Amino acid sequence: MYLLALPGMAFILLFDYVPMYGIVLAFQDYNPFGGILHSDWVGFAHFARLFKHPDFWLVLRNTLVISLLNLVLFFPTPIVLALLLNEVRSHWFQRTVQTIVYLPHFVSWVVICSLTITLMNSEGLVTQLVHFLGFPKVQLLLDTKLFWGMITLQSIWKEAGWGTIIFLAALAGINPELYEAARVDGANRWQQMRSITIPALMSTVVVLLLLRIGHIMSLSFDQLYIMGNPMVNSVAEVFDTYVFKAGVLQGNFSFAAAVGLFKSVVGLVLILGSNYLAKKTSDNYLF
Repeated sequence: MYLLALPGMAFILLFDYVPMYGIVLAFQDYNPFGGILHSDWVGFAHFARLFKHPDFWLVLRNTLVISLLNLVLFFPTPIVLALLLNEVRSHWFQRTVQTIVYLPHFVSWVVICSLTITLMNSEGLVTQLVHFLGFPKVQLLLDTKLFWGMITLQSIWKEAGWGTIIFLAALAGINPELYEAARVDGANRWQQMRSITIPALMSTVVVLLLLRIGHIMSLSFDQLYIMGNPMVNSVAEVFDTYVFKAGVLQGNFSFAAAVGLFKSVVGLVLILGSNYLAKKTSDNYLF
């Protein structure tokens, strides 16, 4: 068993723990020619620069709002889809729908964002349809009020199928004898779902919810960088794009490392706090 686990452990060690040595860049004025060993130490100067930057609170707000929208709207969608598909008795129909909702997971954000821009620009099909229905012709891609909803719908369309597969796998592990006993007792399908299916699914929901909360400060760079433009920058700038523009493009790798470390610390605090609350409110001890 240890030999079987060895490749996975080696992968985690090599790509997750060894690169953590680069955290020291956040406390240095990194010089690519001198390297980590010969760069000057500046302590928390980069963190002070981050917190004092006039765009910090704007970036923090955008990151949290988009993440919370994903948590509230996107996270329940795969659960609902899995519960609905689990109730379908036609295996052919179930597999067909499952395949259709899963396929967008393999489409890159570049393609999805390009399709969105093509359909929703001033002459796009969606814009023309909205105007045909009697609504005023607006620039959908330049409206700050629509940007967060557009980003959330993109995420749902692309990734809901992947989450559905995970929850369907969890549903497949439920003992069918529980349903047989419930039917003998006269329970209908809604009562079976409420009393058997949903409680059996909760352990998986809690684990995935904790992982989602741990990544609440991290969003899709590709998606937001492509969909962003100067007109919606006030609602589109998040930490991932901010690091690229203010750190990488300007060659300030230490500042980029400081922002990344800040995101990681916040994510660690959130996941530990969420797991503590989960322990207090349920019997699922995850760590």
